[in-house]
Amino acid sequence: MRRSVIALLAVLALAGPARAVLPGEQLADPRLEARARAIGAHLRCLVCQNQSIDDSDAALAGDLRVILRERLLAGDTDRQAVDFIVKRYGHYVLLKPPFEPETLLLWLGPALVLVGGGVWVALMAKARSGPIAPTPALTPEEREQLAQRLDAESAS
Repeated sequence: MRRSVIALLAVLALAGPARAVLPGEQLADPRLEARARAIGAHLRCLVCQNQSIDDSDAALAGDLRVILRERLLAGDTDRQAVDFIVKRYGHYVLLKPPFEPETLLLWLGPALVLVGGGVWVALMAKARSGPIAPTPALTPEEREQLAQRLDAESAS
Protein backbone atom coordinates (compact mmCIF):
# COMPACT_ATOMS: atom_id res chain seq x y z
CA MET A 1 0.00 0.00 0.00
CA ARG A 2 2.77 2.41 0.96
CA ARG A 3 4.71 1.70 -2.26
CA SER A 4 1.67 2.39 -4.40
CA VAL A 5 1.10 5.73 -2.63
CA ILE A 6 4.74 6.70 -3.19
CA ALA A 7 4.51 5.64 -6.83
CA LEU A 8 1.32 7.67 -7.28
CA LEU A 9 2.95 10.74 -5.73
CA ALA A 10 5.98 10.34 -8.00
CA VAL A 11 3.76 10.15 -11.08
CA LEU A 12 1.79 13.22 -9.99
CA ALA A 13 5.00 15.15 -9.37
CA LEU A 14 6.17 14.37 -12.90
CA ALA A 15 2.78 15.19 -14.43
CA GLY A 16 3.29 18.97 -14.22
CA PRO A 17 3.03 21.21 -17.24
CA ALA A 18 5.51 20.27 -19.93
CA ARG A 19 7.56 22.96 -21.58
CA ALA A 20 7.32 22.82 -25.32
CA VAL A 21 10.69 24.42 -26.06
CA LEU A 22 12.58 21.78 -27.94
CA PRO A 23 16.27 21.14 -27.25
CA GLY A 24 17.15 22.18 -30.81
CA GLU A 25 15.51 25.56 -30.25
CA GLN A 26 17.46 26.39 -27.10
CA LEU A 27 20.32 28.86 -27.31
CA ALA A 28 23.83 27.92 -26.22
CA ASP A 29 24.22 31.10 -24.17
CA PRO A 30 22.26 30.58 -20.91
CA ARG A 31 21.67 34.33 -20.48
CA LEU A 32 20.17 34.67 -23.96
CA GLU A 33 18.07 31.55 -23.39
CA ALA A 34 16.80 32.99 -20.09
CA ARG A 35 15.85 36.23 -21.90
CA ALA A 36 14.09 34.23 -24.62
CA ARG A 37 12.16 32.27 -22.00
CA ALA A 38 11.18 35.45 -20.14
CA ILE A 39 9.95 37.09 -23.35
CA GLY A 40 8.25 33.91 -24.60
CA ALA A 41 6.23 33.68 -21.40
CA HIS A 42 4.47 36.93 -22.41
CA LEU A 43 3.78 35.98 -26.05
CA ARG A 44 0.56 34.18 -26.95
CA CYS A 45 0.42 31.15 -29.18
CA LEU A 46 -1.87 32.24 -31.99
CA VAL A 47 -3.23 28.70 -32.41
CA CYS A 48 -3.86 27.80 -28.77
CA GLN A 49 -6.13 29.54 -26.30
CA ASN A 50 -4.24 31.66 -23.78
CA GLN A 51 -1.10 29.58 -23.86
CA SER A 52 2.33 31.16 -24.12
CA ILE A 53 4.59 30.16 -26.99
CA ASP A 54 6.87 28.41 -24.49
CA ASP A 55 3.99 26.23 -23.24
CA SER A 56 2.52 25.39 -26.64
CA ASP A 57 3.60 22.55 -28.87
CA ALA A 58 1.86 24.00 -31.94
CA ALA A 59 4.01 24.47 -35.04
CA LEU A 60 3.32 28.21 -35.15
CA ALA A 61 4.46 28.58 -31.54
CA GLY A 62 7.67 26.79 -32.47
CA ASP A 63 8.15 29.22 -35.37
CA LEU A 64 7.63 32.17 -32.99
CA ARG A 65 10.18 30.73 -30.56
CA VAL A 66 12.72 30.40 -33.38
CA ILE A 67 12.06 33.95 -34.63
CA LEU A 68 12.41 35.30 -31.10
CA ARG A 69 15.74 33.54 -30.59
CA GLU A 70 17.00 34.69 -34.00
CA ARG A 71 16.19 38.29 -33.08
CA LEU A 72 18.03 37.97 -29.76
CA LEU A 73 21.06 36.43 -31.49
CA ALA A 74 21.02 39.33 -33.96
CA GLY A 75 21.50 41.68 -30.99
CA ASP A 76 17.95 43.00 -30.53
CA THR A 77 16.94 44.23 -27.10
CA ASP A 78 13.93 42.56 -25.48
CA ARG A 79 11.73 45.48 -26.57
CA GLN A 80 12.98 45.34 -30.17
CA ALA A 81 12.37 41.59 -30.38
CA VAL A 82 8.83 41.94 -29.02
CA ASP A 83 8.13 44.91 -31.31
CA PHE A 84 9.30 42.88 -34.31
CA ILE A 85 6.88 40.04 -33.47
CA VAL A 86 4.01 42.45 -32.69
CA LYS A 87 4.59 44.27 -35.99
CA ARG A 88 4.39 40.95 -37.80
CA TYR A 89 1.47 39.33 -35.93
CA GLY A 90 -0.40 42.22 -34.26
CA HIS A 91 -1.11 43.05 -30.62
CA TYR A 92 -3.08 39.82 -30.20
CA VAL A 93 0.24 37.97 -29.93
CA LEU A 94 0.79 39.62 -26.53
CA LEU A 95 -0.78 37.88 -23.54
CA LYS A 96 -1.26 41.34 -21.99
CA PRO A 97 -1.78 43.79 -24.85
CA PRO A 98 -1.28 47.51 -24.09
CA PHE A 99 -4.30 49.75 -23.60
CA GLU A 100 -4.21 51.72 -26.85
CA PRO A 101 -6.77 52.85 -29.43
CA GLU A 102 -5.87 49.81 -31.56
CA THR A 103 -6.58 47.42 -28.70
CA LEU A 104 -9.72 49.01 -27.24
CA LEU A 105 -11.87 46.18 -28.57
CA LEU A 106 -9.64 43.59 -26.87
CA TRP A 107 -9.96 45.41 -23.55
CA LEU A 108 -13.54 46.69 -23.70
CA GLY A 109 -15.15 43.99 -25.86
CA PRO A 110 -16.14 41.66 -23.01
CA ALA A 111 -17.66 44.52 -21.01
CA LEU A 112 -19.59 45.75 -24.07
CA VAL A 113 -20.97 42.26 -24.70
CA LEU A 114 -21.99 41.96 -21.04
CA VAL A 115 -23.71 45.36 -20.98
CA GLY A 116 -25.39 44.70 -24.34
CA GLY A 117 -26.67 41.35 -23.11
CA GLY A 118 -28.01 42.93 -19.92
CA VAL A 119 -29.84 45.62 -21.90
CA TRP A 120 -31.30 42.98 -24.23
CA VAL A 121 -32.51 40.84 -21.29
CA ALA A 122 -34.06 43.90 -19.62
CA LEU A 123 -35.86 44.89 -22.83
CA MET A 124 -37.15 41.35 -23.35
CA ALA A 125 -38.37 41.15 -19.74
CA LYS A 126 -40.11 44.50 -20.05
CA ALA A 127 -41.77 43.50 -23.34
CA ARG A 128 -43.07 40.26 -21.82
CA SER A 129 -44.36 41.78 -18.62
CA GLY A 130 -46.50 44.43 -20.37
CA PRO A 131 -49.57 45.93 -18.70
CA ILE A 132 -51.79 43.47 -16.86
CA ALA A 133 -55.38 43.60 -18.05
CA PRO A 134 -57.92 43.74 -15.23
CA THR A 135 -60.08 40.67 -14.81
CA PRO A 136 -63.64 41.48 -15.93
CA ALA A 137 -66.33 41.17 -13.26
CA LEU A 138 -68.73 38.22 -13.43
CA THR A 139 -72.20 38.79 -14.77
CA PRO A 140 -75.14 37.84 -12.53
CA GLU A 141 -75.71 34.70 -14.64
CA GLU A 142 -72.05 33.61 -14.28
CA ARG A 143 -72.22 34.19 -10.52
CA GLU A 144 -75.27 31.96 -10.24
CA GLN A 145 -73.64 29.21 -12.35
CA LEU A 146 -70.52 29.42 -10.20
CA ALA A 147 -72.55 29.17 -7.01
CA GLN A 148 -74.39 26.14 -8.35
CA ARG A 149 -71.14 24.36 -9.26
CA LEU A 150 -69.58 25.12 -5.89
CA ASP A 151 -72.69 23.81 -4.11
CA ALA A 152 -72.62 20.66 -6.26
CA GLU A 153 -68.94 20.06 -5.46
CA SER A 154 -69.37 20.60 -1.73
CA ALA A 155 -72.37 18.23 -1.70
CA SER A 156 -70.38 15.41 -3.26
